[in-house]
Amino acid sequence: MFGRFRCNNNIFYGEVEDNKVTSMEGSFMECELSDVEILPPSTPSKVVCVGLNYHDHAKELGLSVPEEPILFIKPPSSVIGQHGKILYPRISKRVDYEAELAIVIGKRCKSIKYERAYDVIAGFTCFNDVTARDLQQQDGQWTRAKSFDTFAPVGPFVVPVEDFNPEDASIVSRVNGEVMQDSNISNLIFDIPYLIEFISGVMTLEVGDIIATGTPPGVGELHPGDVVEVEIEGIGTLVNEVA
Repeated sequence: MFGRFRCNNNIFYGEVEDNKVTSMEGSFMECELSDVEILPPSTPSKVVCVGLNYHDHAKELGLSVPEEPILFIKPPSSVIGQHGKILYPRISKRVDYEAELAIVIGKRCKSIKYERAYDVIAGFTCFNDVTARDLQQQDGQWTRAKSFDTFAPVGPFVVPVEDFNPEDASIVSRVNGEVMQDSNISNLIFDIPYLIEFISGVMTLEVGDIIATGTPPGVGELHPGDVVEVEIEGIGTLVNEVA
């Protein structure tokens, strides 16, 4: 797996193995994982999110399965990494977590066919689609509620396509150690290749762009001081505190 790191004021991409980080860039550098700052694993031009994309989540809400993916976008300014603080907006009285699998784009692409989807993926990581639920309900659309700074925690690392099976991996969220969501990515309504084909048919995807694939049932409320975790089998655990 790989990620982005800061060590001695140097920012670099590195491979992670046995608690060591080795630079993937020009000059050789090796650091202990405990000695580096873990940054968001990419610098996306946009974060494309998919709403209502788990069969069990649709059932939980009593909603019919959508005929096409429901898309919305978070800005790059919303992205934070491992252990970044989620800032609770003063104008909101209800902020929720949403555990998700994220796709990291590895090649600039447009109008990619279903069977070629994996050719443009760098890998997969964990994502938390933090949402000001009261503002979402008030506005009737999702832009403001989803777009606050720090509302897109992502990471900690990216697992390459060949090392991860998105068709069978558990996805769990915890708040202060208590399990809140517990599902499997096999419950996705629209699978990974379908999402790549659909989204790239709408917009050009740039290297580093992130696609958040939707959340399973069990979303709920966060409060200042809470520690929220998103764990995906085969990837790792994304940990953030609410401030």
